[in-house]
Amino acid sequence: MEIRTDQNKIFPLFLLILLITLGKYYIYIGFALKPYMVFLFFLFVFNVTVFYFVKFHFYEFIMILFYLTFSFTGAFSLYPIESIRIILGIILLIICYFIIRFFLVKYSIYAIEKAIGYSGLVFNTLSLLLYGIALKFKLTTIGGVMMDRDYPRLIGVVTDPNYYIFYNSIFFTYFLCNSKSSLNKIGLILCLITNLLTFSRGGIMAMAFVFIIFLLLSKPIKQYKLILSSISLLSLFAFIMTFVFHINFMNMIFSRIQDFSTDGGSGRFELWSRAWTYFGSQPFFGIGAFNFKEYNSHDFSDTHFVHNTFLEILSESGVIGFSIYVLFLFFVCYQLLENNLVFEKPFLFLTFILFLVQMTSLTFFINEVFLLYLAIVANYIPSQKSLKERSLSI
Repeated sequence: MEIRTDQNKIFPLFLLILLITLGKYYIYIGFALKPYMVFLFFLFVFNVTVFYFVKFHFYEFIMILFYLTFSFTGAFSLYPIESIRIILGIILLIICYFIIRFFLVKYSIYAIEKAIGYSGLVFNTLSLLLYGIALKFKLTTIGGVMMDRDYPRLIGVVTDPNYYIFYNSIFFTYFLCNSKSSLNKIGLILCLITNLLTFSRGGIMAMAFVFIIFLLLSKPIKQYKLILSSISLLSLFAFIMTFVFHINFMNMIFSRIQDFSTDGGSGRFELWSRAWTYFGSQPFFGIGAFNFKEYNSHDFSDTHFVHNTFLEILSESGVIGFSIYVLFLFFVCYQLLENNLVFEKPFLFLTFILFLVQMTSLTFFINEVFLLYLAIVANYIPSQKSLKERSLSI
């Protein structure tokens, strides 16, 4: 029997998740003041008399240890101002994480999943609307589109098309693993459309990889249905893009893939080589927190980050910081396996895999969406109550 909950009770949680994904909207006051930060501030103020620090799981202690170690490398950096900037950013996001953890323990598994579903629908619908309006009225400079060469790439409510699939990861996997309801089917369709419209090669390949893992974990009959429905959906979408928006979608996808052999992954291969070289110069503690960009600018007049989370951490915090980060990721995965969440709640495992794959082409070692995911996972790991008991509570 379906468990029902009061929609008003999950509205604050829905709002928090949605605000965290609105990466494009902020006010710069020395740092990016984002809507979810304001929401969390008021949430803390209204609950200050009852606020407490939720007991952490082991992977959360390792996460804090990593951020402390990473921040410590700033003491040896050539550009200490940049290190101080990222340290202040880390402190701010960790404070937000404490408040989110306190906030989430008030909700059941069921309520959290409903909030994920509703916020995913709004996130993707709003992004698709901004994209369509921008194309229709040629508002590519202020709308939901970023023109990259000849590609109209969807950014929606995020700042960059390469980041969009990362922000959309938990929504995509949730809808994929819970596609029985009509709303979740619509959500999955929206996720597929918006993710494809980013024309992000790394993101789309990561999504395809996770889709294959999902098929391997699913029953054969479900596999066939998903493959057939996906092909039908893609064909219909390509038809609409061609005859309504006059965009040859399939040609653009194949063209983006072909570009990979000529543009060096948009310069990523060169950036990875430089990161490895910097790591070789300071192998133990690295060149210092948030210093790669400054080194790269000074040596090569290039202001890009590494575009690889693991190489960025390796070059900036050395073997010590990198080892702690890998240990942290290992224990996240261990908790998912130990609590059988791979099969009971596969969307959490698939989200983790999707994050890891995307981290090989993007820098995301400190990010609010990833921290939100970790806080959500913590709620699925039983302490005194069992997972089934918590699933039945409101």
